[in-house]
Amino acid sequence: MKLLLIIFSLFYSLVSFGQEGLTVVAVGDATRELDKIYFDGPYVKGPMNNAQVKMAEELMELFRNDFAFYKKSFSVEKGQAQRGSMSGVKYQRLRSQGIQFLLRIELEAKGQAELNYWFEFHRIPGEEMIYSNSGIVSSTNLRDVGHSLADSAYSKVTGKESIFGSKILFVSDVGSNRSNIVKELYMMDFDGRRRKKLTRHGGTVISPALSFDRKKVVYSLIRSERSKTRNVNLYMMDLTTGKSSLLSSRQGLNSGAVFMPGDKEILLTLSHTGNAEIYIMNLENKELKKVTKHFSPDVDPSIRVDGTLMTFLSGRSGTAMIYTADPRDVEKDVKRISFVGKFNATPRFNPAGTEIAFSSWLDERFDIFRINSDGTGLSRLTKDFGSNEDPTYSNDGQFIAFSSQRVLSRTKAIQNIYIMDKDGEIIGQISKDFGNCITPRWSK
Repeated sequence: MKLLLIIFSLFYSLVSFGQEGLTVVAVGDATRELDKIYFDGPYVKGPMNNAQVKMAEELMELFRNDFAFYKKSFSVEKGQAQRGSMSGVKYQRLRSQGIQFLLRIELEAKGQAELNYWFEFHRIPGEEMIYSNSGIVSSTNLRDVGHSLADSAYSKVTGKESIFGSKILFVSDVGSNRSNIVKELYMMDFDGRRRKKLTRHGGTVISPALSFDRKKVVYSLIRSERSKTRNVNLYMMDLTTGKSSLLSSRQGLNSGAVFMPGDKEILLTLSHTGNAEIYIMNLENKELKKVTKHFSPDVDPSIRVDGTLMTFLSGRSGTAMIYTADPRDVEKDVKRISFVGKFNATPRFNPAGTEIAFSSWLDERFDIFRINSDGTGLSRLTKDFGSNEDPTYSNDGQFIAFSSQRVLSRTKAIQNIYIMDKDGEIIGQISKDFGNCITPRWSK
């Protein structure tokens, strides 16, 4: 984001021109009574080898950790591993302990590398099993199966989708050195596990964005070759094949792209006419439609899910501030909505399109703010927690991932990705010992 701000400043002044992941400990909430979930087991049926025992332990930890993210809704109660099969549920005893839900699983070795599983989720007050599932799990699909089971249980309770199957894109300079700084694109589970390298350009990747169907990524690239004419070009990657294709290499900026609802078009910033403006590009025929037209630079768009409102960064007021507009026509219903800090950056809608998170330079650092999409209800979400940038909402709108810089010494600082809930309570750090990790983008 700093690079985009530098580019923004240049345009304005010139005018013409964790693999460990995060384990959450739920400590309760003083403002409301939490639903208590008892995690019973695993029940181990028959002998298992060491690898299968480890899989069983990892599966139970995954269930507990998933629900612990929602610590304003659930209290996690850990049970014990047991030998043998699951028997009848002792509803009365569990109810006397204040437990609302029971999650349990029975596991049995299948060959040397797999487990048969029987999963149950019970509502204790109603004395009913509200979800069950059975199947086969291996080390290669354990996290996918586990997150899917946890999500199904969560949905039965809340009627809503969880974050358990979501992904986070991010950029890291891991492996770089001072003489050759390389920033590549990665993807990880929402809790920081299963990091996967997506690009190998050997340059600087900026401004990634994931399609609504999670099948494609757009990002910009600055090649490592030193020259006076290095361009910021736009690429699109097919996550199924891992192949990238060039979308736009017009002179200047080809950056800040996000997918429009339906994934047939993108919003992006182009500066080939001499000033940074926002356009809509049709991905099939590459035709452009201008959305902004102003002598000040307009960059970094984000789109509401219904496609009727765009938020973006503009220098119209004299410094970079947050604006909204209707992207269906040029300069339609443009409105400034932020008036905080010296300048702002990276506005992002929540999934419902009712709120916008952004960063603002205040008190000599960046902090994250939240505002309603009509410009009301400004809230500061971070303070005295380093310098915080690049907010991105979770797919359910309950959490925000962001990058935070910690100063380690006079000459060294490190950036990592953290998660907080939408009200600013820090959940924890999800990247660690992986270079500087920046620009998180949560899957929709």
